[in-house]
Amino acid sequence: MKQHRVIFDTDPGLDDAVAILFLLGARADIELLGMTTVAGNVGVELTTRNARIVCEWAGRSDVPVYAGADRPLVQPYQGAEHVHGASGLDGAPLHEPVMPVRSEHAVDFIIDTLRREPPGSVTLCPVGPLSNIALALRRAPDIAARIGRIVLMGGGYFAGGNMTPAAEFNIHTDPHAADIVLRSGAPIVMLPLDVTHQATTTPARVALLRDLPNRCGPLAASLLTSLERYDVQKLGQDGAPVHDPCVIAYLLRPDLFRGRTVNVVVELAGHYTTGATVVDWHGESGREPNALYLTEVDADGLFQLMAEALAHLP
Repeated sequence: MKQHRVIFDTDPGLDDAVAILFLLGARADIELLGMTTVAGNVGVELTTRNARIVCEWAGRSDVPVYAGADRPLVQPYQGAEHVHGASGLDGAPLHEPVMPVRSEHAVDFIIDTLRREPPGSVTLCPVGPLSNIALALRRAPDIAARIGRIVLMGGGYFAGGNMTPAAEFNIHTDPHAADIVLRSGAPIVMLPLDVTHQATTTPARVALLRDLPNRCGPLAASLLTSLERYDVQKLGQDGAPVHDPCVIAYLLRPDLFRGRTVNVVVELAGHYTTGATVVDWHGESGREPNALYLTEVDADGLFQLMAEALAHLP
């Protein structure tokens, strides 16, 4: 058995695309059981198309891709085209993918896989809204005890939000789904804005990818440069945060990160704070911890690790 057996749940998205390339380049350490897509940065038809495009860039048309939820559980869908462009991959060399979409719905695939595989052997890695994961848990509550862990990108506390002043995009887009996941009892690792905003695309870090003697390294660098057009202006930082690749880096090198096991809940009814992740950093609520909440990362180490993985791609 390989070190990590993963279902990757995604909504590509520029940084999602880089995370997929990172994941596929790390195949010696990560066995990808399947990729599931969800409405998030753009609608699910586009995220499903984009996931297949990225797999084909990497020469991995064998990856099974399953289309999932096309809307949040309760509230209306709201995308992030203002960040990622109308296609979801603004500025990328797009093509019409040839590899098929599997006929099984993403939620059914998640349930069937968790019930079939040995308990604790599968890691779920959602880097978009948590709609698919929540639907699977709601439809099949028995799978919660079979999940090895959920390593997700989402939330923000000390750094505030990026969709509203209080809420990060993935959680804000489907807060009710995030609430179900955080209350599921499954082991959870959260990579929130507090940590991803430290992993920024400085020129030296992007050069590690751009200088790779293959196609996918410079392509990943170009995707991150496209992301900078929005984030550098908004955040005033020297580069854009690479949110979703942090999940892959954590799987491979958890020692690059630091955090604390705490209780995290999602605000569902706040007038100004819907979708906020309320992190009980000092244990003041008395609620049981339910997540390892990460707040620090060695960003140079993360980009070096990503470059090493992408070097294995065409």
